[in-house]
Amino acid sequence: MGDMFRSEEMALCQMFIQPEAAYTSVSELGETGCVQFRDLNVNVNAFQRKFVTEVRRCDELERKIRYIETEIKKDGIVLPDIQDDIPRAPNPREIIDLEAHLEKTESEMIELAQNEVNMKSNYLELTELRKVLENTQGFFSDQEVLNLDSSNRAGGDNDAAAQHRGRLGFVAGVINRERVFAFERMLWRISRGNVFLKRSDLDEPLNDPATGHPIYKTVFVAFFQGEQLKNRIKKVCTGFHASLYPCPSSHNEREEMVRNVRTRLEDLKLVLSQTEDHRSRVLATVSKNLPSWSIMVKKMKAIYHTLNLFNMDVTKKCLIGECWVPTNDLPVVQKALSDGSAAVGSTIPSFLNVIDTNEQPPTFNRTNKFTRGFQNLIDAYGVASYRECNPALYTCITFPFLFAVMFGDLGHGLILVLFGAWMVLCERKLARIRNGGEIWNIFFGGRYIILLMGLFAMYTGLVYNDVFSKSMNLFGSRWFNNYNTTTVLTNPNLQLPPNSSAVGVYPFGMDPVWQLADNKIIFLNSFKMKLSIIFGVLHMVFGVCMSVVNFTHFKRYASIFLEFVPQILFLLLLFGYMVFMMFFKWFSYNARTSFQPETPGCAPSVLIMFINMMLFKNTEPPKGCNEFMFESQPQLQKAFVLIALCCIPWMLLGKPLYIKFTRKNKAHANHNGQLTGNMELAEGETPLPTGFSGNEENAGGAHGHDDEPMSEIYIHQAIHTIEYVLSTISHTASYLRLWALSLAHAQLSEVLWQMVLSLGLKMSGVGGAIGLFIIFGAWCLFTLAILVLMEGLSAFLHTLRLHWVEFMSKFYEGMGYAFQPFSFKAILDGEEEE
Repeated sequence: MGDMFRSEEMALCQMFIQPEAAYTSVSELGETGCVQFRDLNVNVNAFQRKFVTEVRRCDELERKIRYIETEIKKDGIVLPDIQDDIPRAPNPREIIDLEAHLEKTESEMIELAQNEVNMKSNYLELTELRKVLENTQGFFSDQEVLNLDSSNRAGGDNDAAAQHRGRLGFVAGVINRERVFAFERMLWRISRGNVFLKRSDLDEPLNDPATGHPIYKTVFVAFFQGEQLKNRIKKVCTGFHASLYPCPSSHNEREEMVRNVRTRLEDLKLVLSQTEDHRSRVLATVSKNLPSWSIMVKKMKAIYHTLNLFNMDVTKKCLIGECWVPTNDLPVVQKALSDGSAAVGSTIPSFLNVIDTNEQPPTFNRTNKFTRGFQNLIDAYGVASYRECNPALYTCITFPFLFAVMFGDLGHGLILVLFGAWMVLCERKLARIRNGGEIWNIFFGGRYIILLMGLFAMYTGLVYNDVFSKSMNLFGSRWFNNYNTTTVLTNPNLQLPPNSSAVGVYPFGMDPVWQLADNKIIFLNSFKMKLSIIFGVLHMVFGVCMSVVNFTHFKRYASIFLEFVPQILFLLLLFGYMVFMMFFKWFSYNARTSFQPETPGCAPSVLIMFINMMLFKNTEPPKGCNEFMFESQPQLQKAFVLIALCCIPWMLLGKPLYIKFTRKNKAHANHNGQLTGNMELAEGETPLPTGFSGNEENAGGAHGHDDEPMSEIYIHQAIHTIEYVLSTISHTASYLRLWALSLAHAQLSEVLWQMVLSLGLKMSGVGGAIGLFIIFGAWCLFTLAILVLMEGLSAFLHTLRLHWVEFMSKFYEGMGYAFQPFSFKAILDGEEEE
């Protein structure tokens, strides 16, 4: 039962494993997830460790899997989900077959991809040629045929002679559309305006063979005269990455070439289709096993990474590792080691020895799906010191309750309950969502927190009798009207005296009649302000009392008298007394009494009374009233203040003087021990370190002061004393945020009702129904966005601050480090989140 209230007890263990059983043993430990290994090769480079070759082999397998997965996603194939059937880590023999299969698949995919790129490149070139031939039909006329000659048909001498006789030459091709204008300007400059360019934009984009992205291109024909100009134009085309294609000047020849190109395109399209089908079949076959292969490789890589933390013994026949293990899981670890040895048929069993250490162990709080969210809230402040009292257990109740005090509304709490219940009831289905985003992961991880916050908000909403800013008359109001109809109709304001217009007390929560009262805010302010102070003082008293649990566990019994007693006295004699006077005031003054000093008009202000108590002042009471609530109150208040003031030097000097006194006794005892206990030690030897214990000097949750000079101890204690005294005042005032946010939430809800929804409720007729429908939608939107989301987040953050600062600072140290076990589940979940 103790592990529910504090972190689990840890043991530092040393394991001896045979090399042939090391892989399977670590695999079994990874499945259990209850061992945190220590690195015994800190001074060894990562590239010089024993299993670095196997790690590189796993890296290569991961690279191949990532490549195949990329190709699968490129084809739009959905990988199967194997959350319910996660494979175990493979043995080394299975990895050889997997490696060969992945190598074959990768080679086949690379070959198919390269062939596809080549064929698509040919297809693109043929398509561009067809577009050139089709789009240049309008560039030529019958008259031009007599005067044109293609530079691609004529020979060098004949072409030069033809151009010398005045015939024009031309080049045709395709260029990217965004480069056309620069291309045209460049041709103009190099030819000084002696090039005639015709172009036509392609309507349909072409696909890039390598990337598959659409490319918009333009067909062009450049007419020129002269061989020198022809060479310049070709150089410009090369510089602008324009593709040149042969284009006959004869109409019949162009028609014949177009037919040949279309035939070749149809054949190439058929080959591409068959290639795509073969590629799809290969990827579909691989996709069935790829998730399992990926998990197996990740597990194998994690095993070899862990084995690199082990150290080889001197005889090279045994692997030695050190690890932290929860003492409750020691049988599980021993069974995992025996199963690992039995899996490979090892005749020599593995050993697990618990060793003593002075090192602070990691902190491990075993959680379930309900408590995990609350534990994360505590760990976000700081991981608890080893075996320190864990506040998460109490936060399960105090956190949603303080949230509900600020978020008290039955309707808004019901919205949170419905949202939290939906996530809780459908958690298996929702847990499969992988790409929900960071915000969704936060909401889903805190689903039980949201559910409890909603339930407590519904409870406080019933106490406040507040449902979307309206009240419910469940039990019948205890107030009644003594005025006649004429008086009610002729007077805008009427007063209901409690001694004549009220009978009894409303059974549960706030009487609904306060919804109609003009002094509603004044009454609720007084009620919620006092309520916030009462809850705040109780919360802080509980936090101070929790320090006793730590002192007792770490055997720091002197700190109970030197720290806890003055702290609790200081808190109770001042602010605890103020809370007592609030209750005393509620019970002592009654509207039905005939004795004037006990009427509500004579009730003194608790705040003014507390200020006078601290300043030793008096306030003149109204005529016929008493300044104090009972006779011996001034003497009692002076005694409380004096005792509280005495607690300050008690906290300031008690612990340093105790340390100074005990340090002298320890020095004397150590001197005697050197003469007796260590007599048999040889010269130069040192005593063996003692085992880890929970005493003041060694415990993680305690403060050891053996090495600190007394001056630092005095300064340290002075800082703590000043911090506690001042924080007691400031933290009490900080709990007033419970009242402030509750008031703001109620007023925002009332404004939304009066300024939005009530306008629709006042409408009539068909138009009124339509208007009410629209206004109701707007009201729902504002309610969810402002009152539930924004106000809920604000109340959540304020509640978190009250726990981190006001509550946990009284006893929580939070100087530990988290237990991070070697767990396959944690490794796979972490990679999925990334």
